[in-house]
Order: sequence, then C-alpha cells, then structure tokens
Amino acid sequence: MAAKPILYYFDGRGKMESIRWLLAAAGVEFEEVFLETREQYEKLLQSGVLMFQQVPMVEIDGMKMVQTRAILNYIAGKYNLYGKDLKERALIDMYVGGTDDLMGFLLSFPFLSAEDKVKQCAFVVQKATSRYFPAYEKVLKDHGQDFLVGNKLSWADVHLLEAILMLEEKKSDALSGFPLLQAFKKRISSIPTIKKFLAPGSKRKPISDDKYVETVRRVLRMYYDVKPN
Repeated sequence: MAAKPILYYFDGRGKMESIRWLLAAAGVEFEEVFLETREQYEKLLQSGVLMFQQVPMVEIDGMKMVQTRAILNYIAGKYNLYGKDLKERALIDMYVGGTDDLMGFLLSFPFLSAEDKVKQCAFVVQKATSRYFPAYEKVLKDHGQDFLVGNKLSWADVHLLEAILMLEEKKSDALSGFPLLQAFKKRISSIPTIKKFLAPGSKRKPISDDKYVETVRRVLRMYYDVKPN
C-alpha cells in the first residue's frame, strides 16, 4: 500500500488549500505537518528539501515536491483529472489559469488592514462578476456538458468550485446572475468525494483568522502586509 502524501504548510488555507481540494476530489487521503514555529521552518531549510526556500511542500511517491503549480499538475495527472489528451489538457490549463488569477486576489486578503479588506472585497467581486464568471458561464453554455472540459470531472472543475465558494464567503449572492454556474456549483458539490470534503470534520480549512496570520508572520518573519509564498 502506497504511503499517504504528506503536506507541509501552515494550519490554514493559503496556497496549500487548492492541493487539499484536488487530493480530496481524487479520493486520496493525506497527512499534514503544520508549521507552527520558526525552528520547524529553519529545520526544513537546513535539510535542503525546500528547493526555493518556500512552502507548500508535498511528499508524494518518493518525491519532495515544491512549487504549487507543479504539485497540482502532478496530482491532476496521476489521478486522471487532467483530461484525456493534449487538447483537453490545454483547456484545463487555460481555465485553471483564469481561476488562479481570480483566487490570487483573495490570497492576500487575511493579511490586509480592515480598510484595505473592504476595498479588496469590492474589487474582487467586481472582477469576478464582470470578467471571470461571465467567461465560465459561456464555457458551460457552449460546451453543453456537466463539466468544463470533456464529459468528466477535471482539475478545472475542482478549482472553479473552490473559487466560487471562496467568493461566496465575501458575497453570498455572487452567482445570482449566472444560472449555469449555479447549477455547476450544485452538481460538482454533490460528487461524493467533494461532498465529503465540504462536510464538517474534513481537512478543508476555515477562513483564515488572526491566529493563522500571526503564525505565518512569526514563522516567515513577515512584518508587512504581504501573503506567504
């Protein structure tokens, strides 16, 4: 029996959350090592396993992988969430890239001042509802299938659902003008592995709080309003 993947990160969302989502969607159990002290982080640095001196880091299949996109690419390919051919993979990469752009606006959110959070929230909602959600609504209409690419679940679907739920935490009716995305959200959320991940008691992380922010700042010695690597 293969060893479970081990995820090294903070006890919060950040860049590791999309990795948790993808593993969960694939039905893969994983373990986590949470960074809580500067000493833990320095030990990882000294061991040489953090190639670019950053987390996330994932132990999987005998590798110690860094760089979020590389980790996600590997998981998607390994667990058949990356399309059936090169064309489908290109579409998945394109859609994931767009969703990444949207989610990037939200990653720094916990580290902002109260005033900047209000401004950023309005900005993200505007971008989502005027640029990203209309694009995905059109994809679903033109494709005419239950999924964004092909006729089966892919990384693109999982990533978009994650982004939708993140945005709805900021504005609960964010999908009000997008009926196909509303149906997509309901459909993908009902897939058994994803439904399990969305249920209480799973390894999905809650909205990042002040404790998470303080831990990240302390471990990485951050003193400015920036997001972790």
